[in-house]
Amino acid sequence: MNILDLHKKTWDELSSRRDRLPHALLLSGQRGIGKFAVAKDFAASLLCENPDAQQRACGHCLACNWFAQGNHPDFRLLQPEAMTEISSGEEEGKKKASKEILIDQIRALDEFLGVGSHRGGLSIVLVNPAEAMNRSAANSILKILEEPPSSILFLLVSDEQSRLLPTIRSRCQSILIGLPETPAAQAYLRASGIDDAERWLALSGGAPRLALELAEKNGSGQGSWLPTLLTHLKQGAQHDPLRAAGDIDKLLREQKGALSLRQIIDTLQKWLIDLTQAANSLPVRYFLANNGEISALAAKIPSTRLVRAYRKLAIQRREAEQPVNGRLFLEGVFLDYRDLFSPRPGE
Repeated sequence: MNILDLHKKTWDELSSRRDRLPHALLLSGQRGIGKFAVAKDFAASLLCENPDAQQRACGHCLACNWFAQGNHPDFRLLQPEAMTEISSGEEEGKKKASKEILIDQIRALDEFLGVGSHRGGLSIVLVNPAEAMNRSAANSILKILEEPPSSILFLLVSDEQSRLLPTIRSRCQSILIGLPETPAAQAYLRASGIDDAERWLALSGGAPRLALELAEKNGSGQGSWLPTLLTHLKQGAQHDPLRAAGDIDKLLREQKGALSLRQIIDTLQKWLIDLTQAANSLPVRYFLANNGEISALAAKIPSTRLVRAYRKLAIQRREAEQPVNGRLFLEGVFLDYRDLFSPRPGE
């Protein structure tokens, strides 16, 4: 089962634009729903010599072989160096790879944009995630979009399009990709060899690619971080913030970019949402397997305290994307969590 099968509506919309493509398309939506896969498959189909009846790439022609090998002369992928290292399995070098798309990467497009297509058709630049462009890179690509070269398509993929420059968004045609239907997403996970698809899909907020990533990383001992985090969170008032920070910081360092502070904060946000749900006698949304434990913890926390904690965590999520001391940052986060359970007179 292909990820495109979960996004047929989006694919049909993209296919309908093949004959009147804009110079820039922005594909946005929740993290982990498969936007990048859709964008990459669309790029492959546009470069394919013999697309099928559904306008998908044939996978066999010379152009498709080049694309699969990552060396099609009319395609460029811009992403942070850190993502490239993770996907290729390279070890971290002496210099820490950037988590941003840098202006030098945009400047490196000059020759590509200037010479035109090698195959006499379209040239494509895929930017993922577009919000990873730093300010200089964003301003540089904006200048290109203001006076776009002919026969060039920019495909921008974004988890958080609000973080893009408004002037960049205004120069793109936008397509919002929604969550796939739950039964189809669960079938996709089962076809990918994932047991307990309902649990992992709920934990991902309905995002199938994120669910697949979580299941693959946490279904076994190697690379598993979620059980460690949950062990600390389930302790409530007995939770040791310093030990929790040490354990999670160790995992972050061991996984060398495959796990981020943002992922930890995202998971904590979901945990707080479920605590708030339980505190208001509502079913949990994310941690289905921990319903009983969450309900027991929620009974000890005033719901107003949970709302304040969630708002603070939203601020900490933004801070997590900046250069911070991971250990100290996590200590503060976990101290705040334990404070939820501290008795306060008059509350």
